[in-house]
Amino acid sequence: MIVTTGNILLIGSILLIASIILSKAGARFGIPTLLVFLIAGMLFGTDGLGLQFNSAEDAQFLGVIALSIILFSGGLDTRFSEIKPILAPGIILSTLGVALTTLFAGIFIYWITNLDAVKITLPLTTSLLLAATMSSTDSASVFNILRSQRMALKHNLRPMLELESGSNDPMAYMLTLVLIQIVSAGGVTATDVISMLFVQFVIGGAVGFLLGKGAVWFINKLRLPNPSLYPIIALGLIFLVYSLTDVCHGNGFLAVYIAGIVIGNSRISYKREVSTFLDGITWLFQIVLFLILGLLVNPHEMLSIAMIGGLIGIFMILVARPLSVMLCLLPFKHINFKSRLFISWVGLRGAAPILFATYPIIADVEGANIIFNIVFFVTILSLIVQGTTLSSIAKALNISEPEPEKPDHFGVEIPEELETALNALDVTAEMLVDGVTLKEVKLPRGALVMLIRRGHEFIVPNGSVQLRPGDRLLMISQEVKPREKLKI
Repeated sequence: MIVTTGNILLIGSILLIASIILSKAGARFGIPTLLVFLIAGMLFGTDGLGLQFNSAEDAQFLGVIALSIILFSGGLDTRFSEIKPILAPGIILSTLGVALTTLFAGIFIYWITNLDAVKITLPLTTSLLLAATMSSTDSASVFNILRSQRMALKHNLRPMLELESGSNDPMAYMLTLVLIQIVSAGGVTATDVISMLFVQFVIGGAVGFLLGKGAVWFINKLRLPNPSLYPIIALGLIFLVYSLTDVCHGNGFLAVYIAGIVIGNSRISYKREVSTFLDGITWLFQIVLFLILGLLVNPHEMLSIAMIGGLIGIFMILVARPLSVMLCLLPFKHINFKSRLFISWVGLRGAAPILFATYPIIADVEGANIIFNIVFFVTILSLIVQGTTLSSIAKALNISEPEPEKPDHFGVEIPEELETALNALDVTAEMLVDGVTLKEVKLPRGALVMLIRRGHEFIVPNGSVQLRPGDRLLMISQEVKPREKLKI
């Protein structure tokens, strides 16, 4: 096929649309969306329909952009009030947990690849590098399954898993870079490793927090004539935070995640518009990233590592992840055993491990192609085994419950900066005893009726409107402060 703009757009549009349709079908059977996108990329790739893509550099470039947006969007949606009670275990899981998973899996990989019956031989440092690339979990697949099946989790597990999966990518990224340097250069001391990790963490955290605070001030000071420009400003700030942190030798992924949390928990102009835009752009980049990673792999090459990849994947699912979780959560007695088991099972590998596996290829590390193929194989195995059984495990452990229905606000939204709240109230016969018109009905103090819904009909309110039992009133009122209630 001749490469033209039209052909590129044609192939891209078909890939995009086909992947979304396949993901919708997969969601009905509990198949993680990520797995569907990866498979779609493989079907269109070299061993499928023959679409050629073999540039690890291009995949990494797009991956960094995608992961920065994904992490920032995840931070933006994280409510500090929800993660505060589980902040300590969440941070320990995303740092020490990643390091322990790397250590346990690395030792196992070194042992198994040095057996006489195995054709692949990896030194200890390369084994640890392979383990480091796979040490982070994927939040998108986990919560896509939970939300598609309308499942909530008891014991505050959902915020903990969101915090861990949103913040463990930076740790895995740092370990990957450090181990690449050790494998390539050699002679790196333990002090050097600790110093590099410390600098990356401190600079990444500090720059992310400071730029997040600065972004809040900057956005609120802007008086742009078009509200549509605010999401574009937010997108530019994501790349600014990442690039400045990288220039300062800090961890850009950690910085954008922290900046997202800071901005998400602050009042900014047109926050809802920014959040909606980033939600859509996050999905787009996730799809593009997963498709590209699927195109990058050559499925026939995985046949040679299928046996060892399967053993590594099973070890990580059944031993490395559970052992690291149990050790990390030892100080937290309030987390029961069933919760610990579920956290252990939610160790899905995703796009980040495959993306991190491109770094050894670009650094020309010996055995880099083997690392990439094993990571890809383990990721698919994890998504199939853990991803498709996630809801079943939650029900078996009795830690799942139906997701509460979202409040019905008739599709009406108000800017957060107005400091007002929307509430819905159903009219009952008892409310109409003293009169049936709106002005005669006793309503919460300080509340103003914006709209009345009667069946499929919407009525603009005024004092003379006659209400009926079953009518639903949409009311606006001053935002309720903690421990305060509307008085009737």
